[in-house]
Amino acid sequence: MKIMVVDDEKDVQMLFEQRFRREIKEGKLAFLFAFSGEEARDYLKSNGSKEVNQIFSDVNMPGMNGLQLLKWIKENFPDLKVAMITAYSNDENYKQALEYGCDDYLTKPIDFGVLKDKVLPNE
Repeated sequence: MKIMVVDDEKDVQMLFEQRFRREIKEGKLAFLFAFSGEEARDYLKSNGSKEVNQIFSDVNMPGMNGLQLLKWIKENFPDLKVAMITAYSNDENYKQALEYGCDDYLTKPIDFGVLKDKVLPNE
């Protein structure tokens, strides 16, 4: 399973790779990191969604924010699962994410135990 993580904070890459170290080493998961909504969109435009099973996207990013990215993904790749992640509990963002078709909505700090259960439910 390949997961794309979209977040403008580069330390997120180290955090995900550290928390999923065993699953990556065992070949159960692979991660792809995009550090902006535009970077994620450009990857999907070039490569399609066949290589990506799931996207975790931050909501608040400069440029194309996570909600704009979510809307674009669901318009172009409606079957691609997208979970939104935010540090700010905001009812308006939550409603917008649901309207655009998000598959899950998580708040920071991320509970990686819960995340592992969502990503690898049979573990």
